[in-house]
Amino acid sequence: MKVEDVMTRNVKSCRPETNLSQVAALMWDYDFGAMPVVDDENRVMGMITDRDIAIAAATKGRLATEINVGEVISGNVYACALDENVNSALKTMRRERVRRLPVIGSDGKLAGILSINDIVLRAGEAKGKQAPEIPYEDVISAFKAVCEHSRASQVVAA
Repeated sequence: MKVEDVMTRNVKSCRPETNLSQVAALMWDYDFGAMPVVDDENRVMGMITDRDIAIAAATKGRLATEINVGEVISGNVYACALDENVNSALKTMRRERVRRLPVIGSDGKLAGILSINDIVLRAGEAKGKQAPEIPYEDVISAFKAVCEHSRASQVVAA
């Protein structure tokens, strides 16, 4: 199964100069927790999550209307292609410990987003001799890796 068969299309995106309050309002209105950040040509520069917004608003000592997305996102972008196999995208999610991947079209522009939710809803059990296109085991393995706490958060204060 290909990413384009499972992904979410018509994705909202923002720009680096968008303020955190605007992004949070879109996330609230459309019920999602991450948004691709794109440049003038709709090429993905990063992702911003609701967690990024909360941490930035709590630690920067400024209002969310005064903090731009570009101040918060990291330069690391993990993505997948429209024609990529879903199992390959799951491997990227597992390796990079991310719940969502922007989907990039052949033109290099944002085409959609693939979330672990999209994949979970399409996963299946083996039926007879035929293996499912997205086995439960692959999904659970990726989900476990994504949910695992980072080493830094496992340090316990004395």
